[in-house]
Amino acid sequence: MNLNCYDVLDVEPTATPDEIRAAWRAAVADLDPTDRRFRVYNQAAEVLLDPARRAAYDEELAAAAPEPSAEPSTERQLSTGSEPAIEPAVEPAVEPAVEPAVGRRHEPSSELVETTSGRSLPLVPGWALLVLAGLVAGALVIAGVLVSRPSDAAVESDTQAAQAAAERAIVPLLSYDAHHLDQSAAAARPYLTTNEQQQYDKLFAVIRQNAPRTGTVVRAKYVASGIVRSGTDEVDVLVFVDQVTRNKQHRKVPVVYKNQVTVTMAKVGGQWLVDDLKTNS
Repeated sequence: MNLNCYDVLDVEPTATPDEIRAAWRAAVADLDPTDRRFRVYNQAAEVLLDPARRAAYDEELAAAAPEPSAEPSTERQLSTGSEPAIEPAVEPAVEPAVEPAVGRRHEPSSELVETTSGRSLPLVPGWALLVLAGLVAGALVIAGVLVSRPSDAAVESDTQAAQAAAERAIVPLLSYDAHHLDQSAAAARPYLTTNEQQQYDKLFAVIRQNAPRTGTVVRAKYVASGIVRSGTDEVDVLVFVDQVTRNKQHRKVPVVYKNQVTVTMAKVGGQWLVDDLKTNS
């Protein structure tokens, strides 16, 4: 990666993992997963959210950093002994008083109404009252529309709840043990909508056929997540997950697959469930 990971996510080198996750989420919030910038942000986040990779990356940056240039000495500037020139005070200009116009008389408006105190008030034309009534009616209609729409706070609250539910669901959904397949399936199904349970059962039927023969055990590990599309009833969450896989060919040293999964969360009966799952890598 040629770009500085910290510059890509616009964070300081001292940023905490939470600050890095927040910056990454903000960067990809409005991007399509197929956008080239999306992958750049993801690569930067993967480096900075992995403690070992980040430490090695920081060492590379420190080794490549140029030597700091010497700042000009302030002693030389002060050794001249020259005093700064003092500008003479300038008296502010006095504005001439404005004399009232002689012989000019204010003509009263013909559209006045006498009050009980003798003071005259302007008479409001009928057309102005009609315009005012129209503006008030329009404001009431707009207010009704705004009340009927969910507030930004409600959308944000639902989005955060959906994201948290996706983070909890991703581990059981992408994990299984060839020696305990019934338990693996039972752990995943409560996180799924009825429609997605059917899709999951079809996929798991294939796993049941192959996993016992290969002795495959997959342990998913949540890394990070971000919002792709927010809402009050449906939210798309991008989840980074590492799948540590062991089988007969890799008994001692497991294989780690780094996946990016887009999870569509649907609100069903007040509960956020997985309604769709697509692997991006």
